[in-house]
Amino acid sequence: MNILLYHRLVFLVLFLQHASFVHSQEIEFRTHTYLGNEKRNYYGNELPNSLSIVWEHALGQGISPAYGGDKIWKGAGWTGQALIVSENNRIYLIQPSFDYGLKKIDAENGMLIWDYKFDDILKGSPTIWFNAKANDPEWKYVILQGSRRGAKVSIDAKDAYSFRGISYLTGKEMWRFNVERTLSYSRDVDASALVINDTAYIPLENGYFAILNPGLVKKSDGYFQPHIYKKIKYFEDTDTLIHGTNIECESSPVMIGRTIYTATGTGRIIGYNLDKRDTTWCFNIGADLNGTPVATADNKLIIAIEKDYIAGPGGALMLDPSKAPSEAIVWYLPTLSEKWFHWHGGIVGSVAVNDATADSTALRMAAIIGTDGYLTVVAHNMVDTQAKSLSFNGKDWLPSPRILSRMYIGGAISTPLFIHDKILVAHDTGLVLLKVGSKGEIQILDKIEGWEIDATPVVYNKRIYVAVKNGMLYCIGEI
Repeated sequence: MNILLYHRLVFLVLFLQHASFVHSQEIEFRTHTYLGNEKRNYYGNELPNSLSIVWEHALGQGISPAYGGDKIWKGAGWTGQALIVSENNRIYLIQPSFDYGLKKIDAENGMLIWDYKFDDILKGSPTIWFNAKANDPEWKYVILQGSRRGAKVSIDAKDAYSFRGISYLTGKEMWRFNVERTLSYSRDVDASALVINDTAYIPLENGYFAILNPGLVKKSDGYFQPHIYKKIKYFEDTDTLIHGTNIECESSPVMIGRTIYTATGTGRIIGYNLDKRDTTWCFNIGADLNGTPVATADNKLIIAIEKDYIAGPGGALMLDPSKAPSEAIVWYLPTLSEKWFHWHGGIVGSVAVNDATADSTALRMAAIIGTDGYLTVVAHNMVDTQAKSLSFNGKDWLPSPRILSRMYIGGAISTPLFIHDKILVAHDTGLVLLKVGSKGEIQILDKIEGWEIDATPVVYNKRIYVAVKNGMLYCIGEI
């Protein structure tokens, strides 16, 4: 037999075996984007009762510019949350890391399955998409992941491919997206996309909101690139008078009904209506908004507000987006305005709610922690009629939520996890597991000290997976 023909036949047999194997896969997303779902309010199914290390995996380190020079970044940081995927009843993680890698890791033992390398560190969290129209097995499950613009890429470079699509099954690059230069100081992608049917919605750090088809690609400039439906400018040129070049979008979009809401670095909450295919709602706060908004079960938004660019304190703001912006404020809970690293107060992560896992009769509660280090538990659907809070604008007094408990934990930019009757807080000096009583009272069950954690953990079946800035990824739970 001709040797070339033989090799072609062998390749065909292997391909058919692979295709048959892929189509027989039973793959389910336990979480499919940052903070679990399109409402950004699901963190896993069950927390353990204690914190013991089950296994550890070295994520490595990478070099990326920061504060005027090159910096070594270890492990993973903000937001840094892994995805949980079940494949033939075995659990796998999709973990972003600072060594430029997006990694598929066996959650049972910490073994690396594949590692796709970007051109810079990964700060955001992935989104995984089921492509119902795919014929090619590699296209069936696509991971959408952002990175910094490229460690060796100039801000004025022609291309900054900081948003990419990766095959879940093979770790192969399917496409890359060029984040163009704007008035913003950044061309990174920290946000996690929402994918609805075959359309992805992603805020970019150049200040644009991009709408694209992650399954329709065309080769251009040597790379496959996704089809772009629309890019909407989420800043005004005049914003630079107050914010300078800090006009990026770092938070992930959240969906309520047929509207996608995004918090911008210029201080706006912007609603994009899917039916009208345009922005239809805008609430202006003015602060630097990096935390991802969270939707409650009754379709309210809880916004994390940093102290920068506003006269009043940062904190947590509940809005009712069904009302006009002028009437949308429900309550405000300020945090202390004390300098912590380069922050001046407020909340950098997101607020956690128990809505997705609480019993039907349980109080609807929110866990709030900011740079001031105080964990506050509130009844998020109740206003305290005896209290008022100083507004973020520094002059108005706003309704306050009913505070149930408060405890000093330590400064944090990670998002706490609120699952059933437990809260997990990852913070600057460790990890704390708390029990929550029926009236919102809290007590510490267990803690690990000495870890600097910026990433948000994820939980499945009493196992916690969290990346730490010592370079490691840990699986933690009961032994």
